[in-house]
Amino acid sequence: MTSDIPVRTDFPRKVREIENTWIPMPDGTRLAARIWLPEDAGDDPVPAILEYLPYRKRDGTVERDHLTHPYFAGFGYAGVRVDMRGTGDSEGICLGEYLLQEQEDCLAVIEWLAAQPWCSGRVGMIGISWGGFNGLQVAARRPEALGAVISLCSTDDRYADDIHCMGGAVLAEKLGWGATAFAIAHTPPDPAIVGERWRDMWLERLEGNGLWLLDWFRHQHRDDFYRHGSICENYDDVNVPVYLVGGWADGYTNTILRMLDHLTCPRKGLIGPWGHKYPHFALPGPRIGFLQECLRWWDQHLKGIDTGIMDEPRLRAWIHHPAAPAPFYETRAGHWVTASGWAGCADATKTLFPDGGRLAGEPGGPVSLSTPENTGHAAGNWCGYSVVPDAPVDQAGEAGMVCFDTAPLDSDLELLGFPVLSAEVVSDVLQANLVAVLSEVDGEGRATRISYGILNLTHRNSHSKPEPLPREPVPVRLQLNACGQRVGKGHRLRLALSNAYWPVIWPSRSRASLTLTGARIDLPICTGDPAPDRFEDPEGAAPLETEVLSEGNYGRNRSIDLVTGIETCEIVNDSGLERHLHTGIETRAVSRERFSIHPEDPNSAVGTCAWTKQYARGDWRADVGVSVTVLALKDAWQIDATLKAVDGDGVVAEKSWSEKIPRELA
Repeated sequence: MTSDIPVRTDFPRKVREIENTWIPMPDGTRLAARIWLPEDAGDDPVPAILEYLPYRKRDGTVERDHLTHPYFAGFGYAGVRVDMRGTGDSEGICLGEYLLQEQEDCLAVIEWLAAQPWCSGRVGMIGISWGGFNGLQVAARRPEALGAVISLCSTDDRYADDIHCMGGAVLAEKLGWGATAFAIAHTPPDPAIVGERWRDMWLERLEGNGLWLLDWFRHQHRDDFYRHGSICENYDDVNVPVYLVGGWADGYTNTILRMLDHLTCPRKGLIGPWGHKYPHFALPGPRIGFLQECLRWWDQHLKGIDTGIMDEPRLRAWIHHPAAPAPFYETRAGHWVTASGWAGCADATKTLFPDGGRLAGEPGGPVSLSTPENTGHAAGNWCGYSVVPDAPVDQAGEAGMVCFDTAPLDSDLELLGFPVLSAEVVSDVLQANLVAVLSEVDGEGRATRISYGILNLTHRNSHSKPEPLPREPVPVRLQLNACGQRVGKGHRLRLALSNAYWPVIWPSRSRASLTLTGARIDLPICTGDPAPDRFEDPEGAAPLETEVLSEGNYGRNRSIDLVTGIETCEIVNDSGLERHLHTGIETRAVSRERFSIHPEDPNSAVGTCAWTKQYARGDWRADVGVSVTVLALKDAWQIDATLKAVDGDGVVAEKSWSEKIPRELA
């Protein structure tokens, strides 16, 4: 992933590392921090750049940390990587994601950093995903020393755009990420850092950190649980400059365009072709010199150096050129465009209407949908990491969807923004989902997904107060995910509709039939200015030195039981066994996901996600195994989970959970 990035060693300032230091919290709990800073920072103090995560600084994010934080230090900053309370090597317990305690601790960390003799008193925050979330959340708390934020692959709305729901439909990723977080939260600290108390600290986590996923399923609508930590509740709370970064293959690009529209602070947006990774080592390429871009941001806002970055257009986005569908891309052809005054939507639209298999310029007749429950198997992962083959495959394989194609285009069509489907919808059940997929179909009939959108129709007016469907026509507006795409001359544009998208979302409670009248799709036409690639080539500090002890593997399969008719999708991802030479720690992580459903029975949907995580050094060993299963019964979610922790002396803890949670119009 990172081994092929050019290495930068000729830094203006020599760098020293503090392998671990303890940052005290007001209640006496200590958080573990790793710091890289200029050797002479005591005489010439520097701003601090904080990355604050639960993902184990010792071995979890260490590969990217080695590329990034020493690089910042070499250019006159202190790169600071802190483990959150109850995770990694830090003390205490962690009761969930984005809690008030997490924010309060971060405020204390920022205050501590600003007071250090090597710090200029200015602090920036950078992070991707969880770290991107809490950068925005902490900015909304307005700590005095915080001067700027770079937030990647993050959200302003924890309900509308995160792993929990999409358009009010429950994402299968609620289970997938729930099992992942369950495993991470119960891993042990490193005895090389915390000493002999490591086992007592581990036991405290095993007893206290809990199964967060249960809370997530209990909260199925947009209530105070999700309002907390959602800066969209009051965008004006954020008053420091924010740089928003993401990629089209990621799950969080909607939020960049929305925040550019609604934030009032100085802000910029960057959307590339990438998955859920930092752009200096992300795929698909082209990668960019992202660390150099960060330095321009930090220099401007933390050192008061005019780098010209704020004189540039507010939005810079990658427009994909046509490409055949594939589960993995090394790179995507395309070009950059800029938009100086992005205001939440495209300046121009093109409207098309579905009718009798055609997508044309004139209104059409009614559209009927009653698609199989296994529709969606070609969708790929909700959030693409793009380092494994997790992208959507040929959409022509989705035989269950109802499709509408344009005639071959007379000229290229460029899209940038949010496609929107509108219709009057009648359902024969009280709760149903509507799915819209937009694809480009080439001359050989292959369909590459451009965008998709989902709406739980009971959420048509509100995510907070859903309403049962009344069995009479209701107006519906379904916003598809933001996209940047050139549809090539001679190719066709396809709109595919369904009422299932498994295993991206859990099925509706009952088999549904929908009728759409007056359906139309409004396409956002790209009016941005073509722009040269102004980015430098990617580079980083010296990479982590590792020894591969056994190779990993990734598999993604779909099978159908010819006796029962049940379809199963399975993903196995084995990291392989690796030794980190600077610490001697050996790590391995294996995840297994299995989702099955009968095409005619939404209540047959079952998902199981399991993880094993292994850590060892010499005579020390610690293993964690977790498994979580969710059944989508007609009136309830049945959730069962197990946890087993083992060290060199045997079983440390073994626990299980079982709970039935009523479904609430979901």
